[in-house]
Amino acid sequence: MEQYKVTGMSCAACAARVEKAVSGVAGVTSCSVSLLTNSMGVCGTASPADIIKAVKKAGYKASLKKENNTRAEPEDDMLKDTETPALRRRFIASLIFLVLLMYVSMGHMMWNWPMPAFFINNYMAIGILQLLLTIIVMVINQKFFISGFKSLLNRAPNMDTLVALGACAAFGYSTFVLFAMTDTYTSKDAATALSYVEEFYFESAAMILTLITLGKMLEARSKGKTTSALKGLMKLAPKTAVIEKDGAEITVPVEQVEKGDVFIVRPGENIPVDGTVLEGNSAVDESTLTGESIPADKTVGNNVSAGTLNQSGFIRCKATRVGQDTTLSQIIKMVSDAAATKAPIAKIADKVSGIFVPSVIAIAVITVIVWLILGQPVGFALARGISVLVISCPCALGLATPVAIMVGSGIGAKNGILFKTAISLENTGKARIAVLDKTGTITGGKPVVTDIIPFDKKSENELLSIAYALEKKSEHPLSQAITKKAEQENIKLKPTEQFKAVPGNGLTASLCGAAIIGGNYKFVSEYINIPDEVKRKSELLSEDGKTPLFFAYADELFGIIAVSDIIKEDSPAAIKEMRDMGLRVVMLTGDNERTAKAIGKLAGVDEVIAGVLPDGKENAVRDLKKKGTVIMVGDGVNDAPALTSADIGIAIGAGSDVAIDAADVVLVKSRLSDVPAAIRLSRSTLKNIHENLFWAFIYNIIGIPLAAGVFIHLLGWQLNPMFAAAAMSLSSFSVVTNALRLNLFKRNP
Repeated sequence: MEQYKVTGMSCAACAARVEKAVSGVAGVTSCSVSLLTNSMGVCGTASPADIIKAVKKAGYKASLKKENNTRAEPEDDMLKDTETPALRRRFIASLIFLVLLMYVSMGHMMWNWPMPAFFINNYMAIGILQLLLTIIVMVINQKFFISGFKSLLNRAPNMDTLVALGACAAFGYSTFVLFAMTDTYTSKDAATALSYVEEFYFESAAMILTLITLGKMLEARSKGKTTSALKGLMKLAPKTAVIEKDGAEITVPVEQVEKGDVFIVRPGENIPVDGTVLEGNSAVDESTLTGESIPADKTVGNNVSAGTLNQSGFIRCKATRVGQDTTLSQIIKMVSDAAATKAPIAKIADKVSGIFVPSVIAIAVITVIVWLILGQPVGFALARGISVLVISCPCALGLATPVAIMVGSGIGAKNGILFKTAISLENTGKARIAVLDKTGTITGGKPVVTDIIPFDKKSENELLSIAYALEKKSEHPLSQAITKKAEQENIKLKPTEQFKAVPGNGLTASLCGAAIIGGNYKFVSEYINIPDEVKRKSELLSEDGKTPLFFAYADELFGIIAVSDIIKEDSPAAIKEMRDMGLRVVMLTGDNERTAKAIGKLAGVDEVIAGVLPDGKENAVRDLKKKGTVIMVGDGVNDAPALTSADIGIAIGAGSDVAIDAADVVLVKSRLSDVPAAIRLSRSTLKNIHENLFWAFIYNIIGIPLAAGVFIHLLGWQLNPMFAAAAMSLSSFSVVTNALRLNLFKRNP
């Protein structure tokens, strides 16, 4: 797949036009455009030149993305958020002049707020001042007009077209009235001049541009945060590596490591590339790739991966995969590809804009022609046509979705649910399948002692005391769980000697001249005989998803201590609530199948998919998407590809930065119970959007025929542009008021 950067898109209609234009190029087998990342993924044999040409012909710009190494910043600055600062400046500047305009048009004219003496009863000066202030706002927001009319010329009208037409209609009519006012000054008709002032709608043009700019600024800000996922992944890759060359150790940039090189990793250092251990033993924290909290024991012959952390021992490794071939690089590529091919939902307003805009233009033109044919003056006919455009102003249409989104997002934020984009808030409620990562999502993510089972009349404190003496010198998470438990029970630490760790098996030490042995069944059974009933007890613990550790001292079995990553208190209830809402709940984990099924049974999920690595998780999500809309909930770096590939990615707030960046929704309080709450809030918001669109369009359906003059001869009804503006304001008021009802949303049903 070739990836391209596309610029100039402003809404889903733009993305659809680019996709349609590129799909028509000979040799293109598939094309998907992401408005979220301003990117495009293209498969096929077509040349980049032909694809770029097609995009330019459609009215936009495109460039082929450059290849980047595993840690470098993108050379074309694709991930840099440049929109938000520019839109913020536009909004602040627009708001300043809009406030001045509103002061003149409403504050002074309606409520007699003070103005310089020169303007008192000087209606022409007031009109010219409003004209100048509106022109300034229009110049500040000239991109709406450039994009809108350019799209119109390309026969692909978008929301910018609606904004531009609405602003131009209000501005054009007001300018026409201002010129008409000049005649009153020659006749010194002050009453008529005042009546003309009441038909100024300059503030409508400026208001439309300012409000839509605010919406675009908020959207751009969310988009900028989402695309930082790739930056977070790239930072995981080490910058340097220590390799052996000509019998000496030298430090080189990681890009210079070649396949077959021997590299050295000391405790506390990150592994630079994928490789195989040649010498040494260690525990490697692979949570960046697997998401599992327990480090993996590594010895000669085991594989290690770039970006993982060597926690304890010295290891020499042979490089097997370098550069773009490492596991970390593949994860980066998967996230990048998923971001490029994940098209956003087409907003309802954008879907209808292609029909609405040309229809309104056609009605306005037909209105003018019909009235001219009927013998009406040109001024009367033009007034009817302009009235159609004024009442068709897209202010309410533009507010229908963003106002509901803003209120819904605010309610979510109050409840610790952060929707990063409008798209995520719209789509979350459409999910039919919820995929949950196990470690850190359903479970706490940190092992704890769950069972202390002494044998042969030994007490729990005696067993815990022996285990504490042995495990205290180990940094393994299982050892830390036992150490923490002993310290909580105020167990006195006994000094040991000759401590030794056997990776993947257990620990040995000497206490008062006698040996302490601790570890798994296979390891401990090599030193002492373990009765069958004890072995069966350990198997039952394993079936419950726990890790049994055997402890012996002075050739005598003291007992078993079970350690487990326990389920969070709210997980079963949250999963039940999701199932009651009609979702199928799937648990996804890298654990072995027996442990995974035990956890899944306790949690109450519908299905368990076990033993999957990062690419496996992403593939599992892709397969599930064939059955319905998928939500993926995770917390680790390994979840990033799956989070991005899912229709909606939800990150646990306490998870990794990369998972949070890759997700569409973040649960700040790290509660799984916030997932069903997010779904219910999304559904409520989407329902509210549909209601808003009804109010946004109903006045058009009623008002356009009235504005066109259909009822003049039938009922004597004639719509003055002032009432058209009032109808527009009423529609906007209805939309905002309806959206505020979302404040009644309750987190718990």
